[in-house]
Amino acid sequence: MRAIASLRAVACAALVAAVALPADAVDAPREVHGVSDAFAVPGIALAWGVLRGADEAATVIALRIVADPARFSALAVSGTDPFTRSTVALLPSTPISGRIELRIPRAHFAEFPRTDLRFDAATSAPQNDAPGVIVYFLGVPDTTPEFASPTALDAYLADRIARAAATTAGKPP
Repeated sequence: MRAIASLRAVACAALVAAVALPADAVDAPREVHGVSDAFAVPGIALAWGVLRGADEAATVIALRIVADPARFSALAVSGTDPFTRSTVALLPSTPISGRIELRIPRAHFAEFPRTDLRFDAATSAPQNDAPGVIVYFLGVPDTTPEFASPTALDAYLADRIARAAATTAGKPP
């Protein structure tokens, strides 16, 4: 009897907690930690690369993003200093209509190592467990390759995104 009473108390507490959640907590985007030079989930694929310059000041990080506009309506990218919480916009909210590519000076990541990519769900997308996705990286992934020419970088990014996207084919959202 005590066990049943305890279970009922736990169930009631869980019900009260669920009802007490603020409305925006249900609509909060899910956060996913990216850890590699490529990342893919259904509807999103991205890849990182480094284009070496003549010196460190001329070296840039390339971030290529491909997202399905039927699932995600807009993308915003920001960099954050985890200690001061100061944030800089790298890409203001931009409608998704295909490939988006960012070129960011490598020196930026010394001051703003966290990168957040916020994908807003398309209003026509079927309702999933969350209306959007935030993919975040803590620094440039260690596995990010470096290239001496823009042509080699472009070929790598195209291939890497294709391979990453292929890993999500057929998976549910």
